[in-house]
Amino acid sequence: MASDVNDITIDYEEDDVLLVKELDKEILSKGAWATIIFKFQQWDKAKEQYGKEQFTIRRYRKMSGNYNQQSKFNISSFDQAQKIIDALQKWTSQE
Repeated sequence: MASDVNDITIDYEEDDVLLVKELDKEILSKGAWATIIFKFQQWDKAKEQYGKEQFTIRRYRKMSGNYNQQSKFNISSFDQAQKIIDALQKWTSQE
């Protein structure tokens, strides 16, 4: 695992194949606990190509100098992502 929050990635390789390809990330919070939202694609072995873009929010805790994943929430679709955006925009505009 990474010792610097900027070095955290969800890229995952197995047998020289990049199964999870990180496309982008935004660090939402830093410190002893870090929260990062990732945009990624997964390798579809049957189609021999990457699938649609997906999103995940992950929380990391720094222990013994390294960040370890503590939890994750996968956003299941673009529709769900838009609903999250809409709810947050509604709530933050009420302040």
